[in-house]
Amino acid sequence: MTRKLTAIIERENDGFVALCPELDIASQGDTIDEAKKNLQEALELFFEAASPGEIEERLHDEVYITQVEVAFG
Repeated sequence: MTRKLTAIIERENDGFVALCPELDIASQGDTIDEAKKNLQEALELFFEAASPGEIEERLHDEVYITQVEVAFG
């Protein structure tokens, strides 16, 4: 079985951090591709190890990615 999940990747210092907001699982890498690959591996390991109850408890079915504009300075 497969499922599509969201990967938010951002630069952090000299590398990249990848976050899956549906499960609140993150990973990192030196490149965008490496961070994405490492996140995919972390998610696969989670699904292998987690009980169905833990998956149900942590998995958010609705995630919305958008931008907001704020004033500062």
